[in-house]
Amino acid sequence: MTVFEVATGPGETPPADAVAPRDSTADAPTSVARLNATIRDFVARWNTVWVEGEITSWNLRAGNVFARLKDTRSDAQISIRIWSSVRARIPSDLGVGDHVVAAVKSDYFVKSGDFSFAVSAMKHVGLGDQLERLEKLRAQLRQEGLFDPARKKRLPFLPHVIGLITGERSDAEKDVHRNAELRWPQVRFRTEYAAVQGERCVPETLAALARLDADPEVDVIVIARGGGDPQTLLGFSDERLVRAVAAASTPVVSAIGHENDHPLLDDVADLRASTPTDAAKRVVPDVGEQRALIAQLRSRATTRLTHRVGHDIAQLEQLRSRPALRSPDPIIENRAQELWLLLSRGRDTVARQLDSAGRKTTELRASLRALSPAATLARGYAIAHLEGGVILRDAADAPAGTALTITVDRGSVAAVSDGEVSEGGPTATT
Repeated sequence: MTVFEVATGPGETPPADAVAPRDSTADAPTSVARLNATIRDFVARWNTVWVEGEITSWNLRAGNVFARLKDTRSDAQISIRIWSSVRARIPSDLGVGDHVVAAVKSDYFVKSGDFSFAVSAMKHVGLGDQLERLEKLRAQLRQEGLFDPARKKRLPFLPHVIGLITGERSDAEKDVHRNAELRWPQVRFRTEYAAVQGERCVPETLAALARLDADPEVDVIVIARGGGDPQTLLGFSDERLVRAVAAASTPVVSAIGHENDHPLLDDVADLRASTPTDAAKRVVPDVGEQRALIAQLRSRATTRLTHRVGHDIAQLEQLRSRPALRSPDPIIENRAQELWLLLSRGRDTVARQLDSAGRKTTELRASLRALSPAATLARGYAIAHLEGGVILRDAADAPAGTALTITVDRGSVAAVSDGEVSEGGPTATT
């Protein structure tokens, strides 16, 4: 606190710094410094105040923010200062147009005479609790796996029909149609209109999503809306809508707001587009690019085929130039001579084996004849048989009166035994 000392004599006019503002007169005015110091000391006794308003300017200088806050129902405004130490504790997405509540304390600068308020805390009006709940819901859905890239469906390369959910006669609808048709003129749309903010947003969007998802002709669904403040985009973070999009059988593209907007729908959708224009560009291919790609592929295929045919022709010419194909007659003649020699060898081998087998057969036949009983009979011997064809080997087996059959070299005769005789006597009586 500045201290002003009075140093005057009797009848002298006191210096301006010695006159308090409340004691000033035309003959004894106070100084500007004394006035500013008095104002500063007065406002310094004010307590911190919570004030609601809309940010109308936001200037960042050297890490500090110098802004203005406007009353939401009148033109009244105040200047506010947010020092860098405080700025680190407040939401980072604050900016012009935001509806906020701020804790401010009066601050009067003696040197410049400027009056402003120093901010110690600031938050969005009505969004603090909602944003906290959304973050908890975001964490829960992430834990359930609804944000997992593995569960997200791939978009078709060229959809026959695009389902579009957007506001009626909205800029988002025009952007999607215009950019999609510029890329692929034959693209077709089935548009379902729904409120894109307010209480009707979620139920109407859910109904439109159900109708498009049930249509077998719709290959992809785009949910599009232009930008807005976080309060107007809250419907696209509703848990019912988020879970319905996750359960949809048709791929869903989220095109809500601008790049900085991030509702929960962006996380659960199969594809997140930064804007409706970006959604149109990512849903359908560019016909010019595809034609250029086809031309490039055709050129590559022609080059590959030409090289392959040229290579095969060169190999064929190389094969045709080989002696075996250029003059095959000598090879055939050489093989014919070799075949004739092999046949001759085969015939000689077979003839020798036949001669050897014939000689061996003759020898075996002679041996067989020498061992045959017929050869013995031819030398004058005979064989006596009992009834039943049993050969008589012992004279005792043919007592007197036994009928015998005598086999000789040519034929057999019947006989009757007279019994066994002594050595040198008659053998049998007929």
